Amino acid sequence: MNEYNAKMNIAFSPPDISELEVEYVSEVLRSGWITTGPKTKLFEKKIAEWIGTPRCVCLNSQTACAEMALRLLQIGEGDEVITTAYTYTASASVIAHVGAKIVLVDCQKGSYEMDYDAMEEAITERTKAIIPVDYGGVPCDYDRIFKAIENKKSLFKPNGVFQSALGRVAVVADGAHAFGAQWNGKMVGNVADFTNYSFHAVKNLTVAEGGAMVWRHIDGIDDDKIYHQLQLFSLHGQSKDALAKNQLGAWEYDIVGPWYKCNMTDIMAAVGLAQFERYPNMLKRREEIIARYDAAFKPLGIEVLPHYTEKYRSSGHLYPTRIPNITLEQRNEIIVKMAKCGIACNVHYKPLPMHTAYKKLGFDITDYPNAYERFVNEITLPLHTCLTDEQVDYIIECFCEIVKEYI
Repeated sequence: MNEYNAKMNIAFSPPDISELEVEYVSEVLRSGWITTGPKTKLFEKKIAEWIGTPRCVCLNSQTACAEMALRLLQIGEGDEVITTAYTYTASASVIAHVGAKIVLVDCQKGSYEMDYDAMEEAITERTKAIIPVDYGGVPCDYDRIFKAIENKKSLFKPNGVFQSALGRVAVVADGAHAFGAQWNGKMVGNVADFTNYSFHAVKNLTVAEGGAMVWRHIDGIDDDKIYHQLQLFSLHGQSKDALAKNQLGAWEYDIVGPWYKCNMTDIMAAVGLAQFERYPNMLKRREEIIARYDAAFKPLGIEVLPHYTEKYRSSGHLYPTRIPNITLEQRNEIIVKMAKCGIACNVHYKPLPMHTAYKKLGFDITDYPNAYERFVNEITLPLHTCLTDEQVDYIIECFCEIVKEYI
């Protein structure tokens, strides 16, 4: 293998689109109804049934779903929401969107997961929600999160109907990576109070841009009312959606709040419905690739993310690796060498306190040493269902040969 003469050109995470998606989208385009309508409603129904939740709302991104969950909970100015420093900006930016204070917690030493002891310590009387992140498709330790919330329950001061019904800090999971993951035999989405999925182009299941919110039933709260309020939030506060307005003589509507525009279209939902039919096999293929990677890399001492254990099953979204004792510069060298082999790699993630926006908010990476330590030598390899067995072999061959120079 010559790193300067690539045998293949392997993208990091291309969308896996088949003729079924083309067929379903064509059907929608020919129907004359392309915005939010019957396909979106069907997609929501299928997701809720699969996850085992009362309802599902599909919007235009995980970010929109997360923000609407916070707004539903009436979280805003004067409130605090806790999340991890080791994540993508969408986990934290939504907190700023609603006017609440972002509280970032470091990782555990030697782990991508939030330091749950530090998380518990960070809970104050102002804390209204925690946004844990199912990194790479691996579920968080939800047992520990709920235990921490219970331990600090006496501090909780509810504001509004939903917070009062919960009677504690809400768990609003960033499940962007975790569609199809399981925790203690339950689907992720049926564990946290609210879970928000991403269907972005690089995700396991894609609709190009989109997301979904699911929630567990809250005693004293009508699930249909939650669904209706989310429809209002996502369609300008308009009392009727376009489909309802299209009925004979039903043009009139009211605007009940000056809200937002973040609905999913039927074109997007059509892609999602096709992907959903294929999804069990897509998850299985990811598991096969992970098994081959693990078998090749673990004997070299490369640290890999455990995707499947007795306690949980991952959705297999990312394949992060860490090379022992290399520097940041060496990590970047390896990524460049892989690129010269025709293999696109990535880094997940540059911790939030290293970004300009979060520096301006007063965050300093020196306060998050474990997150920085995770970042310095992390390399994410391609893991997607467009990979052939030959390409997987080539990735393993190239990565092993390159990494051996640094171990």
